[in-house]
Amino acid sequence: MKRVTYIVGIVIVLLFMNIQTSFAEEEDTLNLGKNAKSSMLIEQDTGMVLYEKNAHEKLPPASMTKVMTLLLVMEAIENNKLGWDEKITVSEYASSMGGSQIFLDVGEQMTVEDLVKGIAIASGNDASVALAERIAGSESAFVAMMNEKVKQLNLENTKFQNSSGLPAKNHYSSAYDMAMIAKELLKYEKITKYTAIYEDYLRKGKENEFWLVNTNKLVRFYPEVDGLKTGYTSEAKFCLTATAKKDGMRVIAVTMGADSAKNRNSIIMDMIHYAFNHYEAEKLFDKGEELTEIKNLQTENLTYDVVTSQQISVLHKKGEKDTSAPKIDVHVPENYQLPVKKGEQVGTITISKDDDVIHESPLVLENDMEKASLGTLFKRGLFQIVKIKQ
Repeated sequence: MKRVTYIVGIVIVLLFMNIQTSFAEEEDTLNLGKNAKSSMLIEQDTGMVLYEKNAHEKLPPASMTKVMTLLLVMEAIENNKLGWDEKITVSEYASSMGGSQIFLDVGEQMTVEDLVKGIAIASGNDASVALAERIAGSESAFVAMMNEKVKQLNLENTKFQNSSGLPAKNHYSSAYDMAMIAKELLKYEKITKYTAIYEDYLRKGKENEFWLVNTNKLVRFYPEVDGLKTGYTSEAKFCLTATAKKDGMRVIAVTMGADSAKNRNSIIMDMIHYAFNHYEAEKLFDKGEELTEIKNLQTENLTYDVVTSQQISVLHKKGEKDTSAPKIDVHVPENYQLPVKKGEQVGTITISKDDDVIHESPLVLENDMEKASLGTLFKRGLFQIVKIKQ
């Protein structure tokens, strides 16, 4: 528990922290979400709500649906069920998608990385379906996975009917839910490598070379903005789930039902500027930072590091720091069933202040934990016998 031993020393210099409800208390007077049906602004690490307007209203999300599609793609890659360099063969159904597309041909093979670019930059509906079919076997099976993920995230105002966001009956989400899905996606830090690209090419140098231009123009004009996803249909109007990072603080801003692309972008940037002008985050732990270890005589190795599953920060208004330190509790149960894979949850870190929980997230294993082989157990037992005799 070498990392935990100096936690107290860290938190003493963290001068915090207002509770979530106080952060959003100015929402009625700020009017940041004018000219849109709903809006939402949160800080990424803490999930704290900084502004909201009709945030739980069910509305068509259009292509912001692809934030969930990309989340399931990144999970599949993280779990080694999909590889960046793997080539996917395009089906007739995938190539038939209308709306925004990268014009995939039937039978064409394209790498997962290029398909992700096609979604993240050009909002390709055909690329979304191609990846959905590869991961789940069919788009309908993938949609079932999407809606199962909605349940896992405890979201109450989202239901998907497709992987692309094309208009469909009973296909809806909310500004709050989209922010939470984006928050989950951004745990996979590599995604912004693609969502931040303004322009690129697919099939470079070939006759069917395709120029990708990001539908999110903010990534071109605002260096702090590095994603995520726009959306537009005649029913949904202009929508955007955006993210920006400055001085170590990442925020997520969502707006739905704006009356023009110009107003949509203006609403998003007003929220982002508000966040950076009025709040600051202070990091407690990096993602993957060791907090404690597990010892088990029945496993192949005697000890296994337990690490954070995400970056952990605390948030406060600028100029309103609190000198009281938050309480940090690291809990790792003794009972777990072997084997345990790298990245699986084995514990929880909880941060609280004045009896209010301000952060809770999983602790995970840094490496696979497997049952010890007979040879390992024999050597270990022999060593113990020799040690006792000495």
